[in-house]
Amino acid sequence: MRKTLSLPFAALALSAACVATAATTAPHLASRDGRTALIVDGAPFTMLGVQVNNSSNYPAALDKVWPAALDVHANTVEIPVAWEQVEPVEGRFDFGYVDTLLAQARQHGQHLVLLWFGTWKNTGPAYAPEWVKFDNKRFPRMVDKQGKTIYCLTPFGDETLKADRKAFVALMTHLRQIDAARHTVLMVQVENEVGTYGTVRDFGAKAQALFEQAVPAAVLQRQKSPVALAAAGSWREVYGDYADEYFHAWAIASYIEEVAKAGRAVYDLPMYVNNAQRNSAAPLAPWKDDFASGGPTYDVIGIYKAAAPHIDIAAPDIYNPESVQFDATLAKFQRPDNPLLVPEMSHAPGYGRYVYQVLGSGSLGIAPFGIDYTTYTNFPLGTKLTGKPIVEPFAATYAVFGSMQRLWSRWAFEGRTHGVAEPDDRKDRTIAMGAWTATVSFREWQFGEKSWPSHPAEFPPGTEQPNGGVAIAQIADDEFVIVGQHARVRIASTAAQGNGAMFARVEEGHFEPSGKWVMERNWNGDQTDWGLNFTAQPVILKVRMGRY
Repeated sequence: MRKTLSLPFAALALSAACVATAATTAPHLASRDGRTALIVDGAPFTMLGVQVNNSSNYPAALDKVWPAALDVHANTVEIPVAWEQVEPVEGRFDFGYVDTLLAQARQHGQHLVLLWFGTWKNTGPAYAPEWVKFDNKRFPRMVDKQGKTIYCLTPFGDETLKADRKAFVALMTHLRQIDAARHTVLMVQVENEVGTYGTVRDFGAKAQALFEQAVPAAVLQRQKSPVALAAAGSWREVYGDYADEYFHAWAIASYIEEVAKAGRAVYDLPMYVNNAQRNSAAPLAPWKDDFASGGPTYDVIGIYKAAAPHIDIAAPDIYNPESVQFDATLAKFQRPDNPLLVPEMSHAPGYGRYVYQVLGSGSLGIAPFGIDYTTYTNFPLGTKLTGKPIVEPFAATYAVFGSMQRLWSRWAFEGRTHGVAEPDDRKDRTIAMGAWTATVSFREWQFGEKSWPSHPAEFPPGTEQPNGGVAIAQIADDEFVIVGQHARVRIASTAAQGNGAMFARVEEGHFEPSGKWVMERNWNGDQTDWGLNFTAQPVILKVRMGRY
């Protein structure tokens, strides 16, 4: 396993020496001061991603993938590699699809995140080969509390683990052979939305025997009990009513660890697990058949860290549009020991505004799901539309961030970035930035104040639903790079210096690939008297504040 690095950012500059080194260094994670960056070719990289539909993972479907990725201005495509696909007959591996995928990704200027659909996909074995999923004697399923065999393969199946691990190692070995010098693949997701619906854990004989044993010391160190019980002992003695879920999380994480550890031994890429969430905004409570027990939900991240050290990130899949849920999810998954990554979220129009919040929060990346030009739609979780309309909520925002992607990645790694999305109640949001505070308001006309008696009562067109967002990078004490849409930004001084503050300069422009700023015009007068007003079309502003 590659250890997470701790480096001053200056050491990451792309000097000539770094470029030579980068050519042989695989993508990896680096950390500093509780923040983490994905390092690609020697510098921080932010994944402006899309995830394709589940069945778009075949060569014949790829011509529906690349146009959508390009139209949305993505730099990374997340796409499945199914166990059944690469090992349809036991011991015979076919990586023709993988070879085609990587070749076409390079042709279209895209990086990849591979999603390993092995023993579990959305908790079930649908993507395991037929020789696995229908041989329940060799590859046993879980047993519920009543002793009934259920749909989910048990994490205590020794033969299942052996076979999954062998296939995953074969995939990682092949990736090393064809991509170690090219760095097309940035990360690998190990399994998919693991856990179990309908039963809290496996109650088979092997599982029950382990459940009654003492909680491993590594788990005790990383996962405290929500209730004050025994400091050590059996799962029930330590975790009480949470014991079944926590044990199941440990069992699944331990299985995933064996797969990930073996894969990284042959090709050491960053690896993560994703999850179908429990309610992030509700008070913590024991499992009541209300989420996939055993998955890497926010309350068991510590167990996954203890049981699966070769997994770098527990990442949330977000399909709840409520802003309070979104806020709570980001807060609970972004931890010093768990970098923020949103590898899957709805592609419904209302989620476009969350790109600003996620990237402003320093995420390693973001990816709306279902972005390809097949005719499938996962409505009501996502949009009911197909074709080019699916990319419209994200394309302009991705284009702006993509134009300064390496810069933004560096600023995020340095802890300089902030982001907000318009909440469901449409209220203002504030951002503290040292000696400055930004207030972001929504549903504003570009001119004037809502408080004016003669101000229009109607709202600007296109703001019928919450869709505003702002991201800010503080690049110096008094200087900021700001991007946004459907929002007004005011910046006020919090320092006790002088009588007041005002804009010194507000430049609209763009960054060249070299990182050089190019001013296109300077905002003043009407364009700044009422704050900085962003419309539906995002722009980049470089703002310098002054005091008098």
